[in-house]
Amino acid sequence: MLDHVFADAIGAIRTAIELAMLERQAVEERFTTDALLGDTRWETSYSIPGEGSPPRVQADMTLLWPTWSQTSYRSWFLSGELAEVPAIEAEVVMRAQGLGGPPNPADVLDALPEASPVMGRNMLERVEGATVETIYGEDLSIATYAIDVSYLGQFELHTDVLADGNLLDEMFRAVGGWISSTLVVLSDCV
Repeated sequence: MLDHVFADAIGAIRTAIELAMLERQAVEERFTTDALLGDTRWETSYSIPGEGSPPRVQADMTLLWPTWSQTSYRSWFLSGELAEVPAIEAEVVMRAQGLGGPPNPADVLDALPEASPVMGRNMLERVEGATVETIYGEDLSIATYAIDVSYLGQFELHTDVLADGNLLDEMFRAVGGWISSTLVVLSDCV
């Protein structure tokens, strides 16, 4: 069993998302460590139940535990003093794919929230703009379209959270409902 604050944060987010009744795209989940830099990354995808494979709308989430956070966490763990507050860097991409026509980015951005709810002392903020993809078939005719809207932020893990892992559950409680409602809004506007 891995007993680490990053693993606990992943568990808290996974619980919050599954309580929101979202469906995990199992083959899309990855947990990696960069052997050269030391950063640890967790990536996963969730969709509205019944969307199929691939789902029409999905949320792709990436959490990064950078080396500097690990160093700060280790220092706190060994000495009890926190020189720099460790943080988990987060990105959530709301994606609609398999669209029959090009989506209107202005309509999508108007419909989606500018930020997540406050989680702990932090929130994810929408990156300006959207990415629209045109997917071509083998004969180079346009097959489908997709649109991505990204949210970025970081979750600072202050001493109280490091000392009591149960606070991670409270911190990330809102993430499931926010992702679920944002996917429903995205589905309705494309």
